[in-house]
Amino acid sequence: MAVSLKDSQADDLGEVSEINVTPFIDVILVLLIIFMVAAPLSTVDVAVDLPVSNAQPQPRPETPVFLTVKNDLSLALGNDGVPRAMLGAMLDRQTSGDRQQRVFLRADGGVAYRELMEVMNLLRQAGYLKIALVGLEDTGQGAPPAAPGAPAAGAARP
Repeated sequence: MAVSLKDSQADDLGEVSEINVTPFIDVILVLLIIFMVAAPLSTVDVAVDLPVSNAQPQPRPETPVFLTVKNDLSLALGNDGVPRAMLGAMLDRQTSGDRQQRVFLRADGGVAYRELMEVMNLLRQAGYLKIALVGLEDTGQGAPPAAPGAPAAGAARP
């Protein structure tokens, strides 16, 4: 409860009906400072060359479905080339319409991230939401990255 000290002659201190906003402003300023410090920490704007995966390989299904994005951006389902317009129909034929089956997506190192995302969007439009990205197994030998156009060392693992 706040009181007014304006009339020093009166013995009764009257109640003030004004709201004291000073504590409110203090809290807002502290929150503002916290958010100003924390906001830059939540963004990721660092250019990075993604490393080889060292995760434990998962067991392979009996008949995995491999979709490959080649360096020239053409697609191959297994060993057979497939046009982008026919991707959904060819996947349905190979999986017998089982859209819960995992599709292993492989891409050449020269394929741009944008192009890989377009292929993933094609898979999503076809109804295949379980997508596994295939990478090289980390052998722990620390081989230097391959030159552009040169074959990469290591065995491909789903």
